Amino acid sequence: MSEFIEALIFDVDGTLADTEEAHRQAFNDAFRAYELDFCWSRELYRELLQVTGGKERLAAFFYRTRLAAGERIRLSALIPGLHAAKTSSYLERIKLGRVPLRPGVRRLISEARAAGVRLAIASTTSPDNVSALLEGALGENALDEFSVIATGDAVPRKKPAPDIYLLALSRLGVTARRAVAFEDSAMGVAAAKAAGLFTVATPSDWTRGQDFAAADLVLPCLADSNWPLGAGDAWRVGAPYLGLAQLATFHAATFPRVAHSS
Repeated sequence: MSEFIEALIFDVDGTLADTEEAHRQAFNDAFRAYELDFCWSRELYRELLQVTGGKERLAAFFYRTRLAAGERIRLSALIPGLHAAKTSSYLERIKLGRVPLRPGVRRLISEARAAGVRLAIASTTSPDNVSALLEGALGENALDEFSVIATGDAVPRKKPAPDIYLLALSRLGVTARRAVAFEDSAMGVAAAKAAGLFTVATPSDWTRGQDFAAADLVLPCLADSNWPLGAGDAWRVGAPYLGLAQLATFHAATFPRVAHSS
């Protein structure tokens, strides 16, 4: 593993775990709790994922829905409560173990910790969602494994703006050229690249049709022994999964002066 990769920075929803179906169902639970006649289908939710942030997603939905002006104002005022109800429902689904980590995530996190590579989160999801997912999937002390957790409304602009990544880098005290970002969406990739990061994209079922040309490396997942990469991807990576050694090779090809400096 190259000593020049000092940190791995992960998005959460869709990247660490395929959480979006649980989020979609939780939004619908919130609508029912507020006796609102809305139900987000998978197709509609896929479109709404172009908006980052749960409150912002609700606002975008109400804006695009044909409503009387007074009703739109009323619904907009409900957004904080709806989002809180949605978060409560989502956290309950996490506690029930319905959202496992994607293949290879646990392996790469363990490998990074053993190698002294720092871990960080850069996500627009709420802090409670991140805590529940990490603790549910990695154990009650999982938050201690991450040096920085930058989430939610910590920055004024959501992805594709680079703000959340810039905040994570600042808190880490690491330059962008010495860190790697992991994303599952084109907007997330745009945010990471705008922050100057080498970026690995692992599209989820919700984002697979998006344009990932800006990413430095695109794989179906990080992979592990139970879910190895296909033959073509394994040949390209040089292993049946993406480990730190393979990642360092790709990183050094992008930032050769960093990889050969003292």
